[in-house]
Amino acid sequence: MLSRHWLLISLLLLAGCAGTATRGNDAVVSQLELRLSPASLGHELALQQQLIFSFRKSLYAVDALLEVDAGEVRLAVQSLGRSVLRLHWNGIELKQHRSADLPASLRGETVLSDLQLSYWPIAVIRSALPESWSVSEVNGVRRVYRDGREVVAVHYLSPQRIEIVRPHSDSRLTVLSVAMAVPL
Repeated sequence: MLSRHWLLISLLLLAGCAGTATRGNDAVVSQLELRLSPASLGHELALQQQLIFSFRKSLYAVDALLEVDAGEVRLAVQSLGRSVLRLHWNGIELKQHRSADLPASLRGETVLSDLQLSYWPIAVIRSALPESWSVSEVNGVRRVYRDGREVVAVHYLSPQRIEIVRPHSDSRLTVLSVAMAVPL
């Protein structure tokens, strides 16, 4: 069985290395917390995903199920067939069910924000950003800036593959997705 250490590192990366990351003497706070309504996605979504985390020279993977309808965002993350994180966001309240092994730095708020940054329409994101933040999308890359400095880039490599890159923390999250049938 893989070590508990592996799980903790993987889930820290899932949280997007939340908090402050440094490069040289520059500190960049890369935490963006979007709170967009589920309905503002504009359609239903049901994806089975493999999340592959790259941090420096290490690679880790976990499985996830993502469902969005007009009333709720639901995310379930599993490692080695065991549920380690479940999120439910109804546009007002974020509920989390977490494994005791998860570090406090893995915040459901950050996970939700990353999902919304990747899948919600850019116009909806733009209207919800705080004053010092901006977002652009050119040639299949969505970039988020804080005070004019890039803090995260979402690369849409294909309909099934997204990469979320945080240049100031040397981390990359590759999301491989397969659409599932949305229940009627």
